Amino acid sequence: MPTYLELKEQAEKLMAEAERLRQKETEDAIADIKAKMQAFGITPQDLGFGTDAAGRRPAGKGGAGKSAATPKYRGPNGQTWSGGRGRKPQWVVDALAKGRKLEEFEIR
Repeated sequence: MPTYLELKEQAEKLMAEAERLRQKETEDAIADIKAKMQAFGITPQDLGFGTDAAGRRPAGKGGAGKSAATPKYRGPNGQTWSGGRGRKPQWVVDALAKGRKLEEFEIR
C-alpha cells in the first residue's frame, strides 16, 4: 500500500501534467481562433473587444482597471452606491442631512 508521501508526489505529478495539457490546449485554441479571424478578416473590435456597448473605447488604461463594487444602496433618482470606503455620494449626504436613514436606500 502506498504511503501518504508517495500519493502526494503522484498527485503533484498529475497536477503538473494537467497544467501542461491545459496550456497546450489553450495555445492550440488561440492559434485556431487567430487563424479563423485572419481567414475571415475579423478584428477584435468586430467581436466587441476594446469597446463599450456604444462602440467607443473605454476611458483610462484600456479598460484594465478595477471592477465596480456591487451596489448596496439605490438613491431616489436611480443612483447607486456600494457603501465602500471614501466619500459618500452627494445624494447620500443630502438624504442624511434631511433626516433620512441609510437603511431606507438599501437594495434588497
